[in-house]
Amino acid sequence: MKPGTPVPTEPLNQPFRPIDQPRAHEYVAEQIRRQIALGLLAPGSALPTERELAGLFGVGRATIQQAIRLLESERLLETRRGRHGGSSVTHKSTDRLAMDYLLARLRRESSRITAAVELREILEPRIAARAAENGDPTIVVEARTAARSGGGADSDAEFMGSDTEFHLIVARATGNELFVDAIERIRLTLNDVLLALPDSDLWHERSVAEHEQIVDAWEAGDPIAAEAAMANHIAETASSIRALMVSLEDR
Repeated sequence: MKPGTPVPTEPLNQPFRPIDQPRAHEYVAEQIRRQIALGLLAPGSALPTERELAGLFGVGRATIQQAIRLLESERLLETRRGRHGGSSVTHKSTDRLAMDYLLARLRRESSRITAAVELREILEPRIAARAAENGDPTIVVEARTAARSGGGADSDAEFMGSDTEFHLIVARATGNELFVDAIERIRLTLNDVLLALPDSDLWHERSVAEHEQIVDAWEAGDPIAAEAAMANHIAETASSIRALMVSLEDR
């Protein structure tokens, strides 16, 4: 700037706008919505009481009630009033129309789903290796418990919740919050396509056994074996997802 040039007192262009901070009940609703989307709250499962939720989130009961009403309007929750009432996750429809809507959504998200599968194949084996390198015995026990809980699942939704929790535990064991965030994003992207895959007891049993192999390598402090076990675990799912997405392109 040349000497004597007047200094502008206001910016010539103001591209920034004030941030619209979400209200407290919207934040609470988003956290619950995320747990439902990840399958950690399965259809039919009961939420903690309003008092317990208020304590967990550090807000008043009125805020919790607003959040629940919002999620009810989205048909994610249903609430029974009275002494033995409470809120629970709604059961998703499994009729033909619902499946058609699901498949249409998968077609629209095809490129994003493909990208999530590729990212998972690259990232998750390395995350398993890093978890094994850290070798926290407390988290190893937590992972073993999550792996075995999938074997006792009574439904596909319950199994998916256990499966998601297992993979998040492995990510948390790295101590890197960005790994956890990445796994959450991958699961949110893939949850619908995972629901569309054929479900069977054999699939569940194999997945649980593969989880156990990952934990065995982790417990042995063998990052190479943990990486290989995770790569093997996700390869079959990746192949099934790709096959489904190709079949949708042909419809």
